[in-house]
Amino acid sequence: MPDFSALRRAMVDGQVRTSDITDHRLLTAMLALPRERFVPPEKMELAYLDRDILLSAPGRPARCMLKPMVLAKLIQAADIAENDRVLDIGCVSGYAAALLGRLANTVIGVEEDAALAQMAMKTIAALGAMNLTIVSGPLAAGWPAGGSYDVILLEGATEIVPEGLLGQLKEDGRLVCVMGQGPAGKAMLFRAQEGELSGRPLFDATAPLLPGFAKSPEFVF
Repeated sequence: MPDFSALRRAMVDGQVRTSDITDHRLLTAMLALPRERFVPPEKMELAYLDRDILLSAPGRPARCMLKPMVLAKLIQAADIAENDRVLDIGCVSGYAAALLGRLANTVIGVEEDAALAQMAMKTIAALGAMNLTIVSGPLAAGWPAGGSYDVILLEGATEIVPEGLLGQLKEDGRLVCVMGQGPAGKAMLFRAQEGELSGRPLFDATAPLLPGFAKSPEFVF
């Protein structure tokens, strides 16, 4: 059995700190949270690699746990305060939701793959996290039943500006995501200001496309 504590430390020191992550609360959370608990037993040895980890079953839309560096930089850019209410869209097996739960007051994770949502619920319950809720539903719909949020995290790429989520953000709320796919992908920080989303690029990033966030096919005449 690998020494997961050592692997966790190596992940933080080699992948996260070296990527300009300076938020000590986030670093402490990543050092403490057992990432290997959020993957199936047969994939535990992949948990701390610098890569996205495919967790969805064959034949299902691809759902991945984001690589540690991209996830950490998105969370740091969201500037999460202790009293914030956070929506985690595409929470997969719950790892990012559990991280966010150590930074914010309340976290709701949304996952449309029912098997992954169930896995997230079981793992989070086993870890005793009390301020997290995992729900199952279409990712593009967010979770309006949870009220309005200070922060929304998209755990994956979108090809469209996520205007449909604007109504779930508080005024001056932040939304972080990866825009576009492949080499052209950019991590983005959006803010809700006077009924509009204004965004700015943060860094180059790649992530798997989230279901419901692809742009409509273009017709060629």
